[in-house]
Amino acid sequence: MSSVTSDNEKITESPPSEKSTSPHGKSEDSELPKSNGGFVAWLQVLGAFCLSFTTWGIVNAFGAYQSYYQENLLSTSSAFQISWIGSVQACLLLVIGVLTGPLFDRGYLNELLLVGSFLTVLGIMMTSLSTNYWQVLLAQGICVGLGAGCLFVPSIAVVSSHFTSTTTRAVATGLAVGGSSIGGIIYPIAFRGLQPALGFEWATRIIGFITLAVDLTALVTMWTKSPSRQPRALFQPAAFKSWAYTFHCIGFASGFIGLYVPMFYIQVYALARSNVATDYAFYLLSVLNAGSFIGRVVPGFLVGVTGPMNMLVLCAFASAILCFCWIKIESVAGLTIFAILYGFFAGAYVSLAPPVLVSLTPDMSVVGTWMGMSLFVASFGLLVGTPIAGSLVHLETNDFVAAQGFAGGVIMLGAILMLLALLFQARRVRSWKV
Repeated sequence: MSSVTSDNEKITESPPSEKSTSPHGKSEDSELPKSNGGFVAWLQVLGAFCLSFTTWGIVNAFGAYQSYYQENLLSTSSAFQISWIGSVQACLLLVIGVLTGPLFDRGYLNELLLVGSFLTVLGIMMTSLSTNYWQVLLAQGICVGLGAGCLFVPSIAVVSSHFTSTTTRAVATGLAVGGSSIGGIIYPIAFRGLQPALGFEWATRIIGFITLAVDLTALVTMWTKSPSRQPRALFQPAAFKSWAYTFHCIGFASGFIGLYVPMFYIQVYALARSNVATDYAFYLLSVLNAGSFIGRVVPGFLVGVTGPMNMLVLCAFASAILCFCWIKIESVAGLTIFAILYGFFAGAYVSLAPPVLVSLTPDMSVVGTWMGMSLFVASFGLLVGTPIAGSLVHLETNDFVAAQGFAGGVIMLGAILMLLALLFQARRVRSWKV
């Protein structure tokens, strides 16, 4: 992800032609002119969509496994223990994504795609053979997380190097990251449809085959322009001298602590506390991810008017308020509306991170490093958030209030901290359009 801006800078500052890196080698002597669209460029969007589908799409779909594990395979484990599987997976996606950024900068796109696809599919297949908690944690949490981390940077960075227009690049990137929401819709539906008929093992294996097919599509469609001669640094302490950046990093991480709590627990909550039919309860996660798809795409068209930080703070406050409202929602209609609205604002929250970090960086030559550091901090929010919420869920009494309040509280704290970052940034640039 951190390679996005370094690639963008090459587009605007480099000569009219660049060397190309193909799927079958690190560099070629042939020249590849700058482009703003065209068949090759939109193939990269398709490939990036596929990678988003099999990375964040898998993370967004973990709620389907959370509810199944609590009722069946891992019924002797607590919600706290089970949620570690999904949180480790999500944390590794960000951490490994940040660490593999320099490899992408050096032109190792094809190697990252091969290793990432192999580990992701291997982890899913090993999950189908797992019978106890530690096996599932190693396979679905660690192995899939490592694989998704290898695919994360290509899923974001490649698209930007093939579009010169800011508007066209925003549309292309929005479509690419939308794959995560589509994956979050399809994976839970597939698991729910297949598991009762074929059992957990074959339902999970078929999901593995789907992931393999989608990743293969990315492998045959994606390549990037010539690698950076000077890969970005991983850490720059001077960034934290900026109050706007510091408050944003802490606030964004705080929001991530609570952001995935509804995604992990909405199905469990619906089965325990409402009169929602069992079948529909399992589809609520897909409904939430459908809202997330809209939220990832639509705000991108509005940030030119409002500024990305204003839009992010608005979405953070809205997500927090919705979490507090969730405490009193038990009807079918209420949960459906909550899932759509929360999915919209949570999806926007995630997708607005790159433009916000670009706006906070005073020197575009280091934007990749600043973005990487911010995501690294945010990854620990993903790691601890849902397990803490799981420890606050009391399934014996169907009591979710503490977990719901915790999610709303930490997101609200994050929104307030990011509002402070907005104020510092507005003062620095002397404009409220930040």
